[in-house]
Amino acid sequence: MSKKSCLVVGAGDATGGAIAKRFAKEGFETCIVRRARHLEALQGLADEIGAEGGSAHAFGADAREEEEIVDLFSKIEKDIAPLGVVVFNIGGNVNFPITEMTTRVYRKVWEMSSYAGFLTGREAAKVMIPRKEGTIIFTGATASMRGGPGYSAFAGAKHSLRALAQSLARELGPQGIHVAHTIIDGAIDTQFVAERFPERYALKEKDGILRPEEIAENYWHLHNQQRSAWTFELDLRPWMEKW
Repeated sequence: MSKKSCLVVGAGDATGGAIAKRFAKEGFETCIVRRARHLEALQGLADEIGAEGGSAHAFGADAREEEEIVDLFSKIEKDIAPLGVVVFNIGGNVNFPITEMTTRVYRKVWEMSSYAGFLTGREAAKVMIPRKEGTIIFTGATASMRGGPGYSAFAGAKHSLRALAQSLARELGPQGIHVAHTIIDGAIDTQFVAERFPERYALKEKDGILRPEEIAENYWHLHNQQRSAWTFELDLRPWMEKW
């Protein structure tokens, strides 16, 4: 089988990194992307994947900039390997009372969590349609399904991303491309949660927060589904999460 690549837009030390590692384990050329200022840390992830026997390529790019995303896809297709999997994993979670929400913050969150998803999905479709195969996964959140106090920007952006994923699934599915949207409902085992929400992080010992490796395992499962029974939407949450 010819080599294929997996692109993770929004790779870090948690979910995105775990997804990259999982696909690298299966022989994919993993391409990991964050903004240029995080490139040094991202290279550390690429080195870690390499040390484990995989192959990874780190790119510094702003997913909100059309030219940068177009160039990114072009470089991967030309210099690395045809894209078989594209994962959009950017968050943008902020909380402000509506009277304190600025247009700058609202627009930035939308650009990160929705507009960047459109650019990524569009470029993925362009390279996958001619081959009539591929997997595109968009990472959503609790806010994809319902808004909450202070989450006007995040919920608005994530609702938009979910609608985009639905539209792409209906348009690209008949062309052989599996589009999926995941709802990550709960705290994830990250440094951010450990520092900001120690009481939630304490539930880790009881499997009360999501493990990035288990999220990644489900992404791998989505990619491997046979087309007679594709999943569009998959929700993941700890067993004790209230919903």
